[in-house]
Amino acid sequence: MTAAAADGSSVLRAAQKFWQLPDDDLHALVKLTRQVDRVELKFLVPSSAHRRAIEMFGISGTRARRQRVYYLDTPDRLLHRRGVVVRVRSTSGRPDDSVVKLRPVVPAKVAPRLRRSKQFVVEVDAMPGAYVCSAALRTRLGPDDVRRAMTRRGSLHDLFSKQQARLLAAHLPEAGHIDELTVLGPIEASRHRLRPEGFDRLLQAERWTFPDGSRLLELSTRATPQAATRTAARLSAVLRRHGLDLTGPQQTKTRTTLDFFSAAPGAHRAGRTGPRPTR
Repeated sequence: MTAAAADGSSVLRAAQKFWQLPDDDLHALVKLTRQVDRVELKFLVPSSAHRRAIEMFGISGTRARRQRVYYLDTPDRLLHRRGVVVRVRSTSGRPDDSVVKLRPVVPAKVAPRLRRSKQFVVEVDAMPGAYVCSAALRTRLGPDDVRRAMTRRGSLHDLFSKQQARLLAAHLPEAGHIDELTVLGPIEASRHRLRPEGFDRLLQAERWTFPDGSRLLELSTRATPQAATRTAARLSAVLRRHGLDLTGPQQTKTRTTLDFFSAAPGAHRAGRTGPRPTR
């Protein structure tokens, strides 16, 4: 074995401490990362460790970017079952945004016209014990567009570009329309940018508060496909050094949100108020 191969094998073993996948899945993940635009490494902090993580990473002492997050779906969650995630966000002091995400996807099967779009990204979301490939089409909005839509002074379809609307229409029920989707939220969110010692890139902490006061805390970082394995190894070391156990159950923020609203269907279905705008 050459020195380069030995070094690569050592890095992969270190990264496996974060990914915690069976060997076949690990090699499939490494192969998949070569086909995407970027890799996002995520860790959902167990509720019992929130306080420790906040203190150890000094999260409360950093400037927070405040957001209000909403998800859209049919009442029976058809979009989620079809692998479609629809989300809009308002961000204090920054433009609002919307995203239509397909998950899971096979990169080679993504339509070339979508792949060429500057607003379209194919990425791997990886967390301990699981990973998924997704494709997201994003649009930047005006700073008050989401609030207007949620107070019925604007339409939901105004939050999406023509390209997003076409992508979404392919997955809606027959004769369905964006304005007829159920809005789930708001979730109050704060984003914190961290630079922990021994980690050579930005670590982001997201704190989400649901309508009943329950919370989640996610730590994440992004990497190029070429740097994904080395970044996973370093992230594992940082998380463990801060006393976080990586062996617990993990799931995405989207799944956590949909589970919350499915369990509490009467909880703040977005509070869209006022008369429904005409199309």
